[in-house]
Amino acid sequence: MQVDPATRAALVEHARLSIKKGSQSFSAAARLFDRTTRERAWLLYAWCRRADDIADNQVMGGELGDQSDLATRLDHIRRLTALAFAGEPTGDPAFDCLGVVASEVGLTKQMADDVIAGFQLDAQDWRPRTEADMLRYCYHVAGAVGVMMAVVMGVSPEDQETLDRACDLGLAFQLSNIARDVVEDDAAGRCYLPIEWLVEQDIEPGQHTKPHHRKELAEMVARLVALVEKHEAAARVGAANLPFRSRWAVLSAARIYGAIGRKVRARGPDAWASRTFVPRWEKALYGARALASSVLNREKMPAGGIDWGIADFRPQG
Repeated sequence: MQVDPATRAALVEHARLSIKKGSQSFSAAARLFDRTTRERAWLLYAWCRRADDIADNQVMGGELGDQSDLATRLDHIRRLTALAFAGEPTGDPAFDCLGVVASEVGLTKQMADDVIAGFQLDAQDWRPRTEADMLRYCYHVAGAVGVMMAVVMGVSPEDQETLDRACDLGLAFQLSNIARDVVEDDAAGRCYLPIEWLVEQDIEPGQHTKPHHRKELAEMVARLVALVEKHEAAARVGAANLPFRSRWAVLSAARIYGAIGRKVRARGPDAWASRTFVPRWEKALYGARALASSVLNREKMPAGGIDWGIADFRPQG
């Protein structure tokens, strides 16, 4: 979408306000980018936030609204997204934001469709049966966004290796979220732990967060965090191909989200007595360590490598 400078500036301001209101953490992380990358990150975020809100019938990630008529809402998202990629006005500034950033950096409709597929899974009360199912879910709700962000940061849409590493960062983020929020998710009627894991622990359906199963829950979450660390390490390797400031931002985010999972694991069965978080001083420490890592740029792939790539998560055929 080609827009005049005044229109683009207005869309950037809309996006800036969207991320400021919708996510203080992402807003703060974006400050590490150069100005152009920061603006493009804002533009992408505006679309992600708006599309998520439409899918869940909510406002800025707030309370869920009426969840009926899901198909109509998803069709609306897909229609406006298609218009954005066609370079046409959409009538919604957040989707116009997508059109601008897509035209500037080469985002593809397939990338956006992968994100939309995640909205559909969440809204349809989907449950993972296997670890592979869980990782596929994590790809659609977070890994796919990581892929789009990599392109925003200058990675070629054809650079599959680096995009796979960006996907790893999204997977690590979402796995950490699952570990931290498992009890909160259960209260909302959602479970993202694989059914096979629950069966292995001999846990009855819907009982995994009950007090008498907290030891087993802690064991499953430790298994989750091991996956977090594996994908976090791979993501840090991929950051070597990014411009310096973007590399610093990615390494900072990887360390901070990895810390969330590790804190949950360390708390064991008591992890859900209160919300686990990383305080500001600790975030600053991880940012400083990430700065040093960005300069050295000597990250190594995790032992055993990574079993999954973007192509594995997309529907076959």
